[in-house]
Amino acid sequence: MKAYYHARAGEYDDWWLGRGLFADRARPGWDDELATLAAALRNLPAARTLDIACGTGFLTRHLPGEVTGLDQSHAMLELARRQAPRAGFVRSDALELPFAPRSFERVFTSFFYCHLVETERPRFLAEVRRVAGEVVIVGSRPRGTEPRARWEERVLADGSRWSVYKRVFEKDELFAELGPGRLVHEGRWFVAVSA
Repeated sequence: MKAYYHARAGEYDDWWLGRGLFADRARPGWDDELATLAAALRNLPAARTLDIACGTGFLTRHLPGEVTGLDQSHAMLELARRQAPRAGFVRSDALELPFAPRSFERVFTSFFYCHLVETERPRFLAEVRRVAGEVVIVGSRPRGTEPRARWEERVLADGSRWSVYKRVFEKDELFAELGPGRLVHEGRWFVAVSA
């Protein structure tokens, strides 16, 4: 997974923006929902926030307050520094956070929690709860009859093929793992919750 996302850094935002290999995908309402999600994130109360697996900073730039982005890929962080210049950035592993307890008020993560296998998610949440009092998670919603948990083949522009674990969630499934919280956004494509 780490090698895949490092290799994908230069084309990662193509997924968000419907460019490159994603240009021909039919995603009705995607752009409008993405704008709604960004507005929901901007409307969160300002907080000292750690954005775990921040990637290119595509959503990091919408987070209010003092923001630190963390990613394991230096290629992703180079892009994030340009896209979210008001944030600070740290290169580190998301399952062993290099911060003291309660260093942040909020942990934010988008499309990372869904790549953790079932045994990794409790370990991740323990680290999150150690460093912050709140977690906001953005993920993909299920579509049709696709399995909630699956291995997907991903192809990059250079033709390389990668196997990536993906778990999609409805809001109630997230709350079942995270505990009580509130809905930040729910649409056709994305769900975001705070706990």
